[in-house]
Amino acid sequence: MLIAKNACSIDYRFLIIVGVLLLFGFIMLASASGPLGYAKQNGDSLYYVKHQLILGLVPGLFGLYITSRIPYVFWKKNAWPLLIATLILLVLVFIPGLGSDFGTSRSWINFFGLFSIQPAEIVKLTFLFYLAAWLERRGSHGVKDFHGGFLPFIFILGLVAAFIALQPDVGTLFIITTMAITVYFVAGASLAHVGVLFLGGLAAFGMLIAIAPYRAARFTTFLYPELDPQGVGYHINQALLAIGSGGFFGLGYGHSRQKFEYLPEVSGDSIFAVMAEEMGFIFAVLLVLLFLWFFFRAIKIAKNSPDAFGKYVVVGIAAWLTIQAFVNIGSMVGILPMTGVTLPFMSYGGTSLAISLAAIGVILNVSRYGVNQLSSRWP
Repeated sequence: MLIAKNACSIDYRFLIIVGVLLLFGFIMLASASGPLGYAKQNGDSLYYVKHQLILGLVPGLFGLYITSRIPYVFWKKNAWPLLIATLILLVLVFIPGLGSDFGTSRSWINFFGLFSIQPAEIVKLTFLFYLAAWLERRGSHGVKDFHGGFLPFIFILGLVAAFIALQPDVGTLFIITTMAITVYFVAGASLAHVGVLFLGGLAAFGMLIAIAPYRAARFTTFLYPELDPQGVGYHINQALLAIGSGGFFGLGYGHSRQKFEYLPEVSGDSIFAVMAEEMGFIFAVLLVLLFLWFFFRAIKIAKNSPDAFGKYVVVGIAAWLTIQAFVNIGSMVGILPMTGVTLPFMSYGGTSLAISLAAIGVILNVSRYGVNQLSSRWP
């Protein structure tokens, strides 16, 4: 009742930022995916754009509307069953006939050939709901406790991480882990415990790299991209060539050369490289600043949340989408290893876009109940 009485309008400035990212994403997807669609989809240059509209944008906008209208405390009350349902979906990817492969990962559920979903994208949000509710119940003192806070946190994070690692999807695993640790830190965790998690995470990712030859090769290529430019280093070298070719002002919209089946994953992981080639360094910097603006506006909403649960959820979503963006961009410019992580709101992927927009709706709903009016100053 208290929340209902305090309800007001959503944060439209935050919605405008998301809208700009979304619009620019579709503009770049139309350019980047054109040659691929023409070559692979019977001459349909707009194939990927149409599929992104039908399977990503339409359900995503519907999800955004619904989650922006449902009081966010609903997710706290139902966090546990939602997490269980998502974990069941993660198990289904391993069932023959349902699960399908993409690259080196088995991370999709195919529904009779009509459409596919990626449960790992859904678990980002449902796990965050559960984690935020659990941290709120513990309180800042309980979170700092070793037995009552640290060990249970490791257990639930380890459980979710194990399902993702078995697929294996190291990129998504990294995003979920960093998002969880960020929320855990904001909830008042001991710096010593966060430090242990950080070192343990580095060790775990190092082990995942060591046990898979293709991951070890990717990491070696990250350190020495010139070693195998026609083999495992082909992707990063083509991405750097695309970005370097763009210069300050770009070759012009639609004039990328690398998108003509030279650069792998032009509609997915590599869309930033195509954007930098066509629009240039200045637009690339503006995109980075736009993601930073997205993050800081979300943090402002989190600060005004009327309760800890809303705060943790908003911080988690902001961390998830911003970290994912910078991991993608970092891998394209060679400062991070290739992970296969997509660029939020821009890369092709219906499940990713739909879940991201549903998460944005949750942030907008939290903004309805801010205890103070959000600052009228930008950002």
